[in-house]
Amino acid sequence: MIAALLPEAAGAETFGDAPESAMYPAEAVVVARAGARRRREFGTVRHCARKALRSLGAPDVALLPDADGVPVWPDGFIGSLTHCDGYRGAAVARAHQIRGLGIDAEPHDALPDGVRELVLRDEERARSRTLTAVWPDMHWDRVVFCAKEAVYKAWFPLTRQWLGFSDVSIALGVDGGLQADLRPGRIAAGRRMPQRLSGRWLVGRGLVVVAAWIAPPGSGLRSAVGPRAVR
Repeated sequence: MIAALLPEAAGAETFGDAPESAMYPAEAVVVARAGARRRREFGTVRHCARKALRSLGAPDVALLPDADGVPVWPDGFIGSLTHCDGYRGAAVARAHQIRGLGIDAEPHDALPDGVRELVLRDEERARSRTLTAVWPDMHWDRVVFCAKEAVYKAWFPLTRQWLGFSDVSIALGVDGGLQADLRPGRIAAGRRMPQRLSGRWLVGRGLVVVAAWIAPPGSGLRSAVGPRAVR
């Protein structure tokens, strides 16, 4: 699924868990006091990440979180991790090709009412109604939620700046592309950051999976979203 979202990156995923022995000793120390489920999630996404990194020629290293919980990637590489019930995945790329990268996976079902009101902006609710008229079997609110999580994962490691749900407006394309526009004023002071991120989404096997990225200037990397985006 990840490979279909972002061919420019390397991805690996699994619908089960790797054994805890797949963790490197330094990784096992990080989650030594965690419950069994958390240890399995932590170890399996890193197992996926190392598999993806190897395909790009990166060294095998322990992937430890920094003080903010962001994975520390080998020099010259970036990546993102995600897990939900029944799914673990990782995407990695060379840092000169993609500046920021985020992925997220969620069950493909409707958001609870209270969460939906918190996540969606007014224009996103209107877009969701329009999309539902075209594709009524899709839970568009969940796709938007997943997209905002992916945007945050791409954004935060570069800026160390919090983004709330209301700070991002998602426009989805029925062809699987998306654009994420940041609320004015959310750019970190002194940083040359884009106001718009690109991405792709897909639904399959009962899951929503989204990738979002920040491309270096002049890279030409963009989403498939275009005139068919709902705005």
